[in-house]
Amino acid sequence: MPAVPKPKHKRRVPTQKGITRITNKAREEVLRRSEGKCERCGRTRAYAFEISHLVQASHGGSGSNPANLVLLCGPSVNTGTCHNFADYTATGREWRMEKKLELEVYYAQ
Repeated sequence: MPAVPKPKHKRRVPTQKGITRITNKAREEVLRRSEGKCERCGRTRAYAFEISHLVQASHGGSGSNPANLVLLCGPSVNTGTCHNFADYTATGREWRMEKKLELEVYYAQ
């Protein structure tokens, strides 16, 4: 049996694994900073609270940088929640970028 020729296409370069995963240290900092409140509406009681990336994980947003994470009421799949607003509406995407700038200034001090 003859040898199989090598493929002519280039292999994909693997991305850094785990860079988007929310670390425990970042999670603790977000919970401290938010004081257990939704960082958009200020709600202290909700069905669920979720830590959300401001720059989405699918776009390379870091999960170890607290300036890229916020605590939002959720879940994100339910309409009317802040997590859903931030992920699925145009004004929510604008809010995420404004919040990201605000948090970068907060952590630069």
